[in-house]
Amino acid sequence: MNPFKKKNKMNTDKPLVNKIAASGLITLNLEDFLPKVSFVELDLKDYLFHGLILKEKDFRTALKELDWSQFDQKTLLVYCSTDAIIPMWAYMLVAAYATPFAVDIFQGSKEEYLKFSLNQGLDQIDYSLYEGQRLVIKGCGDEPVPAAAYLEITRRLQPIAQSIMYGEPCSTVPIYKRKKVKLSTK
Repeated sequence: MNPFKKKNKMNTDKPLVNKIAASGLITLNLEDFLPKVSFVELDLKDYLFHGLILKEKDFRTALKELDWSQFDQKTLLVYCSTDAIIPMWAYMLVAAYATPFAVDIFQGSKEEYLKFSLNQGLDQIDYSLYEGQRLVIKGCGDEPVPAAAYLEITRRLQPIAQSIMYGEPCSTVPIYKRKKVKLSTK
């Protein structure tokens, strides 16, 4: 017999218990609130004259020649990645051309759109379901979730939750725990 080998003293009489499932933790996955529709970006810097200004006549011509069907059933994100000043009518013209094709049109970058979309999703949550609960905000996932969403969900849940943790139920980072109220003994 090998003196270094441990004996397996597993008791098979007791049923296996999933301690995480029995813990009462509720897991919220912010990925569930990411937009489900695909999106396409339109950077107005490509239409600037000398990278500085937008000439109305040239811009109108470029928009007429653009194949707008590429935006069919997608969300169109319209922004300018340079510091050029884009006149308001330019966004209005893009919207006029894109509306028959795009599901939605958003003025801003991908990051801004994700923040906006996640906030809309967070607005739809019935927070009363989480009153007094122990919550885990899921960490690592398949899709990147902006930091702003983690900040926002914590801000909204803190007044009602018993505790908030970050990560996975088997390995969490404590974020907030409601202080126990001491009863006075007068």
